Amino acid sequence: MSATAPGFETSSEHRCFGGVVGFYRHDAATTACSMRFAVFVPPQAGSGRVPVLYYLAGLTCTEETFMIKAGAQRVAAELGLMLVAPDTSPRGVTLPGDREAWDFGVGAGYYLDATQAPWDRHYRMESYVTRELPALVEAGFPADPGRRGIFGHSMGGHGALTLALKNPGQYRSVSAFAPIAAASRSPWGRKAFASYLGPDRGQWSAYDATELVLRVPDGPRRPPILIDQGLSDAFLETQLHPRVFEQACAKVGQRLTLRRHEGYDHGYYFISSFIEDHLRHHARLLA
Repeated sequence: MSATAPGFETSSEHRCFGGVVGFYRHDAATTACSMRFAVFVPPQAGSGRVPVLYYLAGLTCTEETFMIKAGAQRVAAELGLMLVAPDTSPRGVTLPGDREAWDFGVGAGYYLDATQAPWDRHYRMESYVTRELPALVEAGFPADPGRRGIFGHSMGGHGALTLALKNPGQYRSVSAFAPIAAASRSPWGRKAFASYLGPDRGQWSAYDATELVLRVPDGPRRPPILIDQGLSDAFLETQLHPRVFEQACAKVGQRLTLRRHEGYDHGYYFISSFIEDHLRHHARLLA
């Protein structure tokens, strides 16, 4: 498949539920470094272009995490959904302090375009995810550019919500697992925003899902949002703030289904338990 595809190299490809899971790398213009991404191509792609669903992973994860741990390929093959998972940050560039903590720097790109040096040259994940990666995928794989969805987990749930809210014409469906739903109130978010975006909190609102929902009260015209949240999540009260996002959605009429689950934590056992519901949510909207 990828031997003649433009712009990227194949690391490995694996047959899976009648389709193919592949891992790829390319030189990215937006991040000025080599980037990695994974794609699951369902069997229906043999007959034409299929809907494409972008998954954004959380802190410390890579492009492999979702494909290995979530158990999504069986249902995606049934529904004819292509799955694309980018890496969570630039890698292979050395910046001061980028490896000193697990919640900042490498593995923690926050799906934003940094404005502060030295991060602004490479940490441009918003542009990468919304522009460069879709162009690459749609040129090299049978992805339908008119049927894109986005979802993610934790930091990636934050990314899915913010990118969907900022680009309503680009994504026809959106969902999240345990997202950082009000990043300006989260210690994780405040730490990242202060370094990537600077001290001006007015700049932070462009990457805070709650602030974005409130900014333009056009909720009924946006895609409905599905969120699943475990009630035994250690980060629920301090980092994630789903209740704040829920209240903001109610205020402006944004359609939201927020499901709370007793006993579930923040990890991939939780995600794998509800991944089928999310894929079916997206398939309905992308049909």
